Amino acid sequence: MVNITLPDGSIKSFEGATTPIEVAKSISEGLARNVISAKFNDTTVETTTPITTDGSLVLYTWNDDDGKKAFWHSSAHILAQAIEELYPSAKLWVGPAIENGFYYDIDLGDDVISDKDFKRIEDKMLEIARGKHDFKMRSVSKDEALSYYKGKNDYKVDLIENLEDGTITFCDHDSFTDLCRGGHIPNTGIVKAVKILSVAGAYWKGDENNKQLTRVYGISFPKQKELTEYLQLLEEAKKRDHRKLGKELELFTFSQKVGQGLPLWLPKGAALRERLENFLKVAQKKAGYEMVVTPHIGQKELYVTSGHYAKYGEDSFQPIHTPKEGEEFLLKPMNCPHHCEIYNHSQWSYKDLPKRYAEFGTVYRYEQSGELHGLTRVRGFTQDDAHLFCTPEQLDKEFKDVIDLVLYVFGSLGFENFTAQVSVRDPENPDKYIGDVANWEKAEQAIINAASDKGLNYVIETGEAAFYGPKLDFMVKDALGRQWQLGTIQVDYNLPERFDLTYRGSDNELHRPVMIHRAPFGSMERFIAILLEHTGGNFPLWLMPEQVIVLSISEKYEKYAKKVLNLLENNEIRALIDNRNETMGKKIREAEMKKIPFMIIVGENEESENKVSVRQHGGEDLGMITVQEFSNIVDQEIKKSLKQF
Repeated sequence: MVNITLPDGSIKSFEGATTPIEVAKSISEGLARNVISAKFNDTTVETTTPITTDGSLVLYTWNDDDGKKAFWHSSAHILAQAIEELYPSAKLWVGPAIENGFYYDIDLGDDVISDKDFKRIEDKMLEIARGKHDFKMRSVSKDEALSYYKGKNDYKVDLIENLEDGTITFCDHDSFTDLCRGGHIPNTGIVKAVKILSVAGAYWKGDENNKQLTRVYGISFPKQKELTEYLQLLEEAKKRDHRKLGKELELFTFSQKVGQGLPLWLPKGAALRERLENFLKVAQKKAGYEMVVTPHIGQKELYVTSGHYAKYGEDSFQPIHTPKEGEEFLLKPMNCPHHCEIYNHSQWSYKDLPKRYAEFGTVYRYEQSGELHGLTRVRGFTQDDAHLFCTPEQLDKEFKDVIDLVLYVFGSLGFENFTAQVSVRDPENPDKYIGDVANWEKAEQAIINAASDKGLNYVIETGEAAFYGPKLDFMVKDALGRQWQLGTIQVDYNLPERFDLTYRGSDNELHRPVMIHRAPFGSMERFIAILLEHTGGNFPLWLMPEQVIVLSISEKYEKYAKKVLNLLENNEIRALIDNRNETMGKKIREAEMKKIPFMIIVGENEESENKVSVRQHGGEDLGMITVQEFSNIVDQEIKKSLKQF
């Protein structure tokens, strides 16, 4: 008998070997029709893979992330076959599934793929898909694999030479064969709709010294309707692109002379950042944080001590050599080593703890130029960083208090759809981490307990921890359903060891504090980019660069318009005036484009009654009211969106 344990704990028993699809049929024919992938004992398998031993089985449909991964990975094979048939000289490298769709990296030789070729590739992919060809895995020896590709594809030969004999598999479908580890849908016919999204350059192995290949991006779906909806979503995403909105709203810019990945904040953007910083500073002060300031550079030895140099040295800017022989500095890649040294400036007692140091600290990392993207991937960014030093007994409360702070930030900025991710170490790769196993286990359990006690909807992700400790990441869905990692809290027993941090306990002995790293925004740059795309530039009223614009119907009412402007400013409402000699229609259209929440219109009637006519962004007319009544509306709106902490 083969006993199969399902996710709900139930057990299905079979006489002799079975397959995932047979297990699905034993549950229901409807499930069997929808199953497209499976995982047996945490290993991805085909739906037809024989199961000969007892174990745990998870069945995936299109509605599961792992199901989509198998679907898109299989679609990458179909794309590869289409490319080979349309471009016979093409040499394939790799083609994985990604968050939305898939890509394949290809050496096209003298051929070029442009958007004019997309339809031809899509048609060929659909022609292949309609053949309903089964995906079949087979094991091959290393010699067989090398023999198959030698003289035809040096990229695959290079991959195979780095694999161990006995671990190599090919996937066949139709007349096409590819080197592949597995994880496919049953057959090509399940793919009903495809779209080639873009092409880009990609260096072989990600090394800019190697040849540049062509990366073809695509996406596929089991129904045409789902592709149509996705393309509509892409169009909306283009409208919300933070780079486009940042330019339109005059928030930030970039300069080649300053350098790639180094944003320049314009006056409105700088004011927006300042409001976000002040918002968090007020909450932090209530929570007992103390603000600190640290330099933009530090001696290399500081980051050697922390372990950052060993882990991130290659991704940092190169050391700065001073006139003094042997003296090296680095642009700061992290704030935490500096905060450890601030803690170390005094001797602390258990009665002094916790110490909570916060800083809006700018850090620098040398990202590859091809990976830079607007504000979401930059080389210089400011973290809303804080580091808490506490006793082990204080850890649970301090961690939960940080969770409350993160939830306050999300609530005040309209991020309501999120899950929490407990990111733990990968026990199979101990070299990725520093510190002893006992401390890691304590830290991981502390995070799980806090997330559970706070009632968070959380998942555990193995291998996603920071190199010095596990963390709680908040995965937020924006208005378009896209998921972003925003806000992180980490427990760290290792840096206190490395920096020899101590406090004197009630037993008069020296003890190590526990360190909590925390950043609700993450980085100011990335957070503002995501907030721009989430809101489409329609920020919460309390955050808007300009809350009101005063429009005078003609030059005759400029004096009254200025009086209204002064009254608004006296009520701490951010306002500006448009008294240009333009039509009212043009002024209103431009104010709408700038996404200003309220337009105040003044003319003869408003002046005679000492009132204003109010129009809300989007076209709603609030009628003619006094400035004080309008100020009350603004005040109530801000109180409604800005949560109490």
